[in-house]
Amino acid sequence: MKRRTFIVAAVLALSAAHAAEVALDVGHGLADPGAISARGRGEFEFNRDFAQALAPALEARGITVRAVNFDGAIGSLAARPQAAAGADFFLSLHHDSVREELLQEWEWNGETLSYSDAHAGFSLYVSRDNPAPEMSGRCASAIGAMLRRAGFVPTRHHFPKRPWADESNAVHVYDNLVVLYRTTLPAVLFEAGVIKHRDEELLLADPARRERMADAVATGVAACLYAGK
Repeated sequence: MKRRTFIVAAVLALSAAHAAEVALDVGHGLADPGAISARGRGEFEFNRDFAQALAPALEARGITVRAVNFDGAIGSLAARPQAAAGADFFLSLHHDSVREELLQEWEWNGETLSYSDAHAGFSLYVSRDNPAPEMSGRCASAIGAMLRRAGFVPTRHHFPKRPWADESNAVHVYDNLVVLYRTTLPAVLFEAGVIKHRDEELLLADPARRERMADAVATGVAACLYAGK
């Protein structure tokens, strides 16, 4: 706890002189809700809820937030990095699923839905085709490290299909993600957890836990952006 307090204090001191701007992208949208949770809720709603917790956590660290797709109206993947142009860092927020062959059916509120309790946990993605791959990787690793320090557990179920960029901090390489390689700035995609997992879905929907996760992510972003300034 003392180490984390020191990190936050150092970041706040630096941020006063070196304000940074983060383009915070809410994945999917009204027309494309993304993955459907075990209880039938669209991923976009989870992404938006987390963005609304993360934005004030970033701002508390002296970081300006540029809201991208908070209203769910952006229709194309290419439009997201365009909306982020000129910011210092692009962070795309998502919630994860699993391979179709792992899904099972269950009844929830009179509806037949799919779930899988096989995998849970967070993960991060970077592209080597991003114009700033080294900084993207550093920021992803910083976010992952702060999440682990806060007690959050990563998932490993995307390896080996998505190779590791930093295994200890759950950072994968995914070169062809449009929102990562078509930006003009360092970029990371964050999967907060697996909404097909019935227990983790409930955790991801819990406001107190969401704020604790947002605090860890914001600390990682700030530590990366202000490093060396």
